Amino acid sequence: MIETTNGKFSWFDVSDDVKELLILAAQTWENTEESTKYMQKALAKTGENTDVLVAAYRYFYYKNNYVLALTTAEKIIAKIREVEKLPQHWEQLQPILVKNQEEPKIRLFINAYAASGLVLARLGNLEKAKEISIQIKSIEKKNDFGANTLFDILTRPPEADE
Repeated sequence: MIETTNGKFSWFDVSDDVKELLILAAQTWENTEESTKYMQKALAKTGENTDVLVAAYRYFYYKNNYVLALTTAEKIIAKIREVEKLPQHWEQLQPILVKNQEEPKIRLFINAYAASGLVLARLGNLEKAKEISIQIKSIEKKNDFGANTLFDILTRPPEADE
């Protein structure tokens, strides 16, 4: 593990300057414009580092920048798909995910895919979000990835909210 001078983000396998950018993004959270610049710089320096992509997804999601959150989730999905040589079509992908869902990279893939469904729902693409939640529901043993919850919210009749 890498230890930064101040002990933060020691689990990230990136340079100390990238860790500092992430720390600055967190420290300037209240100033969205400034903190976003730090996050963008960290992303630019690391390219496709999974840890930084996950941090960026969370950052953009909690900043309500759903377009960038979706883009970041899609980058995570694409990177893992490439590294693990996962098929594009769900019919071929599903059994691989079921069998290997306890492996860290596959769990991250599933989490990123489920997250993309959540963000799509936030962006108003309810049909695609519902499709993703159905797919994730079909592979999860428990509600590990939140697909049941998302599906229930997306399919709840309006009168159920009253």
